Amino acid sequence: MPYVPHTEDEVREMLAVIGVDSVEDLFAEITEDMRPQSFDLPEGLSEMEVLSKLEAMAAKNTINSVSFLGAGFYDHYIPAAVDALTMRGEFYTAYTPYQPEASQGTLQAIFEYQTGVTRLLGMEYANASVYDGGTALYEALMMAVRKTKRRKVIVSEALNPIYRVMLDSYTSNLDIEFVTVPHKDGLTDIPGLKAALDTDTAALLVQNPNFFGSINDFTELFAAAKAVKAVSIISSYPVLQTLLKTPGAMGADIAVAEGQSLGLPLSFGGPYLGIMTCNKEMIRQMPGRIVGRTEDSEGRTGYVLTLQAREQHIRRQKATSNICSNQSLCALRALVHMCALGELGLKRAARISVERAHICAERLTAIPGVKMLTKGAFGNEFAVILPVNAYEVIAKLTERGFVPGFPLGRYFDGLENGLLVACTEKTSEEQIGIFAEMLRGALK
Repeated sequence: MPYVPHTEDEVREMLAVIGVDSVEDLFAEITEDMRPQSFDLPEGLSEMEVLSKLEAMAAKNTINSVSFLGAGFYDHYIPAAVDALTMRGEFYTAYTPYQPEASQGTLQAIFEYQTGVTRLLGMEYANASVYDGGTALYEALMMAVRKTKRRKVIVSEALNPIYRVMLDSYTSNLDIEFVTVPHKDGLTDIPGLKAALDTDTAALLVQNPNFFGSINDFTELFAAAKAVKAVSIISSYPVLQTLLKTPGAMGADIAVAEGQSLGLPLSFGGPYLGIMTCNKEMIRQMPGRIVGRTEDSEGRTGYVLTLQAREQHIRRQKATSNICSNQSLCALRALVHMCALGELGLKRAARISVERAHICAERLTAIPGVKMLTKGAFGNEFAVILPVNAYEVIAKLTERGFVPGFPLGRYFDGLENGLLVACTEKTSEEQIGIFAEMLRGALK
């Protein structure tokens, strides 16, 4: 619990300066039904008593379950060095400092982050990050719309449905036509996507591995998109990029990713990190800020913000984005995580995650009535079809301390019995064995 030094008089003085009568007035835009109803804290309690009550309330959360839940967010091991280095006081700031003469450390950290993610995804350029993977995908889409001056966007249904909901929300008042190509039993329909491309297409959006865990090589598809001058956009899983063909090698124009798996704890849904990279042709459409390395008049290395097409620097209507923001501390954690593990460490984490997922798939599909949804290669995640509704299994196993996966029926009609299962290097073979036996028992 943080120490709050302000007295009641100081709070009243600050409220008067900004022209409101109470702290409650600051939250007037939030409707009553969306506010906390009560923390049940009587007045007059000491600091020790308040802390004791709040810790007891926090202890009601279930935090020690064994989880096979993924769907875009993964429980990878985070080296202790990540917390130790990123909790240093000099990295804490209310906002990213702009002045290069006072911010060389922060700017160098962002530059190193940009270098790390471009190497990981095999792309040429990266920005300093955006909010999360879904926001990064939206910003990539808008880059394509601005570049091509077209309005048609081809989307694979095997793209994370949470991202597709975000795209619908962000573009609800924009003149953009979405053409969604259905998945085929969890597989990305590459022929269908290729057939949907035409000279009106601004962008093609795919994901690798796709939401169901299947792995694809989109090289030919991206070449087909390039032939009609459409922009190829791919959403990637950073950890597996150490094993898979990179977006750059496939010919993607823009590659984005959710950076949570690089040193960010799952917490309660964030804060997360949107990774954005692109090729040289798209760099002037990139939103947010980009840090560059240069030399001063005396030949000394220095770091500066460059290509700042934000509303703070140019006219609002000319800005590449008016909603993006650099997640500086989260990006720093991703950088420290990549450096702490190194290339071999990242590959080892990815390889073990994939191996455990394949062991898990073998154990689960040995249970009568359980079968794989997808055919072909998959990474650390896979989808199975159960003989009963997935929610029933999730309820039974979660009560016993095992979260078995993500219910596909939440977003996909006809897949009410579908369960998406993920493993990481933290998943032990013993846990897989217990999970399989619990599932076998739950299905009897």
